[in-house]
Amino acid sequence: MAEENTDFGGTVEDEEDESSDDPNLQLELNVFRAQWMSELKPNSGMTKGQLRAADLKRTQELVQEEKARELFLKAVEEEQNGAVYEAIKYYRRSMQLVPDIEFKINYGRPSDTDRVGGNYMAENDVDDEIEDLLAYFQQQLTLEDSCPKICIPELEITQMHISALPPEVLMYIFRWVVSSDLDMRALEQLSLVCRGFYICARDPEIWRLACMRVWGRNCTKLVPFNSWREMFLKRPRVRFDGVYISRMSYIRQGEESLDGFYRAWHQVEYYRYLRFFPDGQVMMLTTPEDPMVIVPRLRSRNTRMESVLLGHYRLSQETDNQTKVFVVVCKRKEEKVSEYQRSRFCRRNTAPEAEHSFHVGLQLSSGGRQCFNKLLWIHHSCHITYRPTGETVVTAFDLDKMYAPFFFARVKSYTAFSERPL
Repeated sequence: MAEENTDFGGTVEDEEDESSDDPNLQLELNVFRAQWMSELKPNSGMTKGQLRAADLKRTQELVQEEKARELFLKAVEEEQNGAVYEAIKYYRRSMQLVPDIEFKINYGRPSDTDRVGGNYMAENDVDDEIEDLLAYFQQQLTLEDSCPKICIPELEITQMHISALPPEVLMYIFRWVVSSDLDMRALEQLSLVCRGFYICARDPEIWRLACMRVWGRNCTKLVPFNSWREMFLKRPRVRFDGVYISRMSYIRQGEESLDGFYRAWHQVEYYRYLRFFPDGQVMMLTTPEDPMVIVPRLRSRNTRMESVLLGHYRLSQETDNQTKVFVVVCKRKEEKVSEYQRSRFCRRNTAPEAEHSFHVGLQLSSGGRQCFNKLLWIHHSCHITYRPTGETVVTAFDLDKMYAPFFFARVKSYTAFSERPL
């Protein structure tokens, strides 16, 4: 009996201990209830029926807006297909449902096919993250197979798969993808195939060779960059996968009419083109022809256009941390004709007594979302060298409004074929 009383007393003491915490719990509960009631207070005046009616009205508005959106997009599609009358009908129906539906639609453009793999210049990953991703992919390949392969076939095939090639051969293929034109965009797109291709595309040797092609002796050290890839992406340089275009226009006064009643005014428009090559050569052309006609003809430096100026360029980074491009171009030298061809013509053009070369100074900058896509004029002069005396006369031109900046335009056909590997 004594033991039972003892156990009973112990149980009573435990209950008393638990009941001692009840005031604190009750206080917290009252605080929670007060906060909850304060949140519901603005709607306290509305009945359940009113709340239900408000929800129903909101649902109807959403359904109506969605229907108007579908009709408006259908009208846009019909208009693009040339069915104007059908488009007007859908426009009218959509605006009858929601008058301002035009301003409620998101017109965001889908991702461009040129951005496959991301804009590797504008949206670069942090180098630390890339290293972690590389390490992660390498670890995954090692864990999956004791003898890791670059890739494995997704389906069973009877022919030889690319995964059977040695790594050296595969890296040589990657160098053909980059090519002598330094098409690093194609390399970035190739890295999206699989983890193994991603690892190959981040091979430091490929990016080191690309940097050597661009800067030569000036890129022996990585500092302040952490990798060769980071240097190629972030260090200022001219681009080779397109052409820099400058558009000029001005108005000039024409001749007076025969009756003297009016005098015509003409708007003159012409273009300047600059095409850079990785080996230091450059082409420059001034012409009134449209870029759609000229750009395809600038793909190769062996173009047959007589007005093209050929020369070389060099990059210079001054103390003010600005990258400048210095270009020297001149007319293409005529090929020497044989004695037999000379004798066939009684008249032949005499050799020019003076050589003309043009010296151009440009400042490299970035504009918008693209990098290194703008060239600003800082110098332009003409050097005339007289052959009989060897004297050189320099004429500097004043940089005025007639010297509009160059803007880069990417041309897919320039990197569509590979002539030589990197």
